[in-house]
Amino acid sequence: MEQKNFEVIIVGGSYSGLSAAMSLGRSLRQVLVIDSGLPCNRQTPHSHNFITQDGEKPAVISAKAKLQVDIYKTVQFYNGLAVKALKSENGFEITTESGEIFTARKVLFATGVRDLLPEIEGFAACWGISVLHCPYCHGYEVKNEKTAIIANGEMGYEYAKLISNWTKDLRLCTNGKSELTLEQTQTLKNHGVLILEEEIDSLAHSEGYVSDIIFKNGEKVHIKAIYTKPPFEQHCNLPQEIGCEINEQGYLKVDFMQKTTIPGIFGSGDATTQMRSVALAVSSGSFAGAVINKELIDENFK
Repeated sequence: MEQKNFEVIIVGGSYSGLSAAMSLGRSLRQVLVIDSGLPCNRQTPHSHNFITQDGEKPAVISAKAKLQVDIYKTVQFYNGLAVKALKSENGFEITTESGEIFTARKVLFATGVRDLLPEIEGFAACWGISVLHCPYCHGYEVKNEKTAIIANGEMGYEYAKLISNWTKDLRLCTNGKSELTLEQTQTLKNHGVLILEEEIDSLAHSEGYVSDIIFKNGEKVHIKAIYTKPPFEQHCNLPQEIGCEINEQGYLKVDFMQKTTIPGIFGSGDATTQMRSVALAVSSGSFAGAVINKELIDENFK
């Protein structure tokens, strides 16, 4: 790639990054999208709750998006990993794993998050397939099925309330001693939620589709779907290294204009919000692109 200087560099070329690239490409901006090709939903067989793309494979959506963005010749793609971000005299420098350096006046981090999966045998193989995080994305497909939630305390209580909208055949696995209050325990029991406190040993499954939760005491529960929210970390540490703040929940801190705490750096998609979905990632990326373009216009008119 001969060109090294751009108006905008987008780090992360999945749904949010591609959406921002389209917005900026249609604004005639010189844009570079750097992407390593590891979206967090790469194991998920189908994407839902995204109008016009409901039920489509995630990889198909992103491939189609990339083809459409590629029409805008001011947008270029770099397949690789960004490993360093620095402030420069006229903006920012992004260095890739292969040692190439690109510069831009603005940077958008659309880098997502990395889920930290528990050391439960079978969990990783089922993650995104039958072990789910979002009922709005996947709840309809397992409605009224035998369902478990792996959570505890306040999160377990609120999660059970939420999932009970999609199925009444529900049990809450606290994976150890329950941290529910007496009132929460009684409320869940009144609504038919079974509370299981045994520690989980493994998940029995076939090609990622869970069949049983096996507990360390040897007991097992037949199940068709599991909901849980594992901890996560930022997929990319460059925003923090350059000085962008992370909020108390672990997300890249942005304001209502998708601006981080460092002027000229923006964030969008899953890295910035607990509302993880393709539709919302696309929305925030499109908006971030428009805001970046407006900021460039305003600077040019000074």
